[in-house]
Amino acid sequence: VQLVESGGGLVQPGESLRLSCAASGVTVSSYAMTWYRQAPGKERELVARISSTGRSTNYANSVKGRFTISRDNAKNTVYLQMNSLKPEDTAVYYCNGPPGWDWGQGTQVTVSS
Repeated sequence: VQLVESGGGLVQPGESLRLSCAASGVTVSSYAMTWYRQAPGKERELVARISSTGRSTNYANSVKGRFTISRDNAKNTVYLQMNSLKPEDTAVYYCNGPPGWDWGQGTQVTVSS
């Protein structure tokens, strides 16, 4: 299994980014997928999770109403739309599936004025 995250960057507070997680070596349609983030000096935390069908999602309280997780199983890709970004959203963002999958390299999101 290989997961490749992309779409990060440097943005100002209030702006938006859309992250992508492209999977290879596995068909992600069978699995719930999760976005995580890790800020400097902090542990990795769950940001958002989506069921295999996409019908069910849940979010960390800190991002509810601002972030949206989605998936395109035909493209074997999971997305994270991030709106109204705040400096505290600064972190490396990762996606993953069930326990045991290797982690990708992540994508850096920096929110700063």
